[in-house]
Amino acid sequence: MTLPDPSMIQPWFLLALFVVTLALVWKRSVFYRRFVGVLMGILCLIWWGLAAQLQPIGGWLFIAFEILVAFHFVQLVHARLRGVAYRAFLTIPAQWFMASTVLALPFSVSAAVGHPSDGFIIAYVVGAFGVVQSLTAIPETVDLVLDRLDRGPLKPVSMKALRKPRRDVEHAGRSVVPDGPRPLRIVQLTDPHLGPFMSPEQLAGFCQRAVDRDPDLVLITGDLLTMESHDAADAVAAAFSPLKALEGRVFACHGNHDHEDRETVREGLERNGIRLLVDEWARVETRAGTVDVIGAEYHWKDRDERLAALFEGREDDGTPRILLLHNPNHVKHLPEGETDLILCGHTHGGQVGLLSIGSDWTFVRGFTSIPDHGLWVRGRDRVYVHRGTGHYGFPLRVGVPREESMLRVTFADRQPG
Repeated sequence: MTLPDPSMIQPWFLLALFVVTLALVWKRSVFYRRFVGVLMGILCLIWWGLAAQLQPIGGWLFIAFEILVAFHFVQLVHARLRGVAYRAFLTIPAQWFMASTVLALPFSVSAAVGHPSDGFIIAYVVGAFGVVQSLTAIPETVDLVLDRLDRGPLKPVSMKALRKPRRDVEHAGRSVVPDGPRPLRIVQLTDPHLGPFMSPEQLAGFCQRAVDRDPDLVLITGDLLTMESHDAADAVAAAFSPLKALEGRVFACHGNHDHEDRETVREGLERNGIRLLVDEWARVETRAGTVDVIGAEYHWKDRDERLAALFEGREDDGTPRILLLHNPNHVKHLPEGETDLILCGHTHGGQVGLLSIGSDWTFVRGFTSIPDHGLWVRGRDRVYVHRGTGHYGFPLRVGVPREESMLRVTFADRQPG
């Protein structure tokens, strides 16, 4: 028996797949139905454009993955954290296929106008590389020497310099002095997004390695959750359990996704002695001296007024101030010069870019003015945007690896005012 050419049945199959998927997710929220409808519609159009150039074996392989993607969306109707086998054989392959399909869009358009090319395979190879970057991280150390000089409008500082040997390197305008004051050692964790690419066990590994580096502070800048980790306080608590060994040195703020299930976040952190700062200050005695840690709430509106209120009546007595602010785009709402260092996440480092080949460029940097990764300066403010412990949204990281860093921060010539 000869199987039919898959390119001949693709249009009808994709139409049926689209309709059946929407019917199966109909009992979910209106937002989810719309999200799945729009995304599946885009994916089906790209697959249709690629179908004509697929050989029979490749065509049937595509159909198998298309079913896998649809099943993935249907399973999210009852979203929950899944085991290793489920993630390895369903969730991650489905997300790889979705992300790679989006990357294959130019080839689909080209084929649709009569110029098919086997080059679309490159998109799926790049996607496979993205899976590796989405699941692994290389520990690194970043040295920051922070002055209080006015550096003008918001702009990035090259991260290449920050990762060179410490001697004779410019950091935000200051030359590093190896025998200077003891740096404040900070491990930042941000955007772990417990779910398909970050299990509680993996995040516990990140946390244990943080403990092993014996930092002065561990600072968590939000977005602990995905749809799958709602109502999973036990999993959140297990993921952060190694940090209990550093009780009194670990602080956190909310990210936007934490507002989807604030109680799960609160309970998971509280069980491990992690202090959640919601528009609050904490004065901390560290081995590098006294530091003020400030946790800004994720405000959806009136940001200028609410962030300004965070500093009202706070006299500057010369103590270094570190602000936890999830979204770096909210820096523009901050009164200038109130902090020494602002730690952010949210962008996942830009998530798709060219960092892996030595460039600082990402899609976020290329098409927006939002700080995407690394050190940025604005007047007297210094902003460090972590690339993220995990990711969410676009299914993969591509060219922007996870970050597992230690910041060694020196506050140069810190004076009151």
